[in-house]
Amino acid sequence: MELFTAPWWSALLVIVVIDLVLAGDNAIVIALAARNLPPHLKNLAIVSGNVGAFAVRAMMAFGTVWLLQVPGLLLIGGLGLVWVAYQLLADDAQEKPGDPVAYTFWGAMKIIIVADALMGVDNVLGVVGAAHGALELVVIGLLISVLIVVFGSTLVLRLVERFPLIVQVGGAVLALTAAKMIVSEPLLKDIFGPFHGDVAAEPLQATARWVVYVLVIGGVLMAGWWKKRGAQVSQQLGG
Repeated sequence: MELFTAPWWSALLVIVVIDLVLAGDNAIVIALAARNLPPHLKNLAIVSGNVGAFAVRAMMAFGTVWLLQVPGLLLIGGLGLVWVAYQLLADDAQEKPGDPVAYTFWGAMKIIIVADALMGVDNVLGVVGAAHGALELVVIGLLISVLIVVFGSTLVLRLVERFPLIVQVGGAVLALTAAKMIVSEPLLKDIFGPFHGDVAAEPLQATARWVVYVLVIGGVLMAGWWKKRGAQVSQQLGG
């Protein structure tokens, strides 16, 4: 694909749209992971996390041909993301200064990198597919996604500080993303039907998708609430 031609600009526009749609979840997870850090470490965690996220995505992008051949990739990533979503809600229930995940810089970095590796699969595959083999478009797409996540996570972080309920909303969004990854796994297409394309899913397959959405989102929120309730009871007994 030649530079700055109509197809090139068209592909770039598609990549920007993909980034805008898919990078929002990553912005949420970075904001939630950094929310309990001291003020002087929050911005550092956001910037450093995105540098690491870019490195992870770059490696994933250049290994996409291999990734596409890995059976069960989306299923594994989706299940991993369910755990990440729960951990974020569970950490919100903790009030221990020594918590290694919620209150330390490297704990936040670990969540950011792992979550971006899990959630970046669909973003990377979408960007590489839209680029049609144009390496410069892949690089531009990755840079745009990181910029969106950087500014988006900063905005979400400020909102979380003012409205703590956003933590629950963020956990639900992450759980929904995980559920979508699970039902779009090609190995499970006989159960959930084709997730993309012109072929519509059968009624039973569409129902199966919604069951997974409800179970995953409801399960994550309920588990987070239970963890928070247990932490409150422990504090009352300890006090």
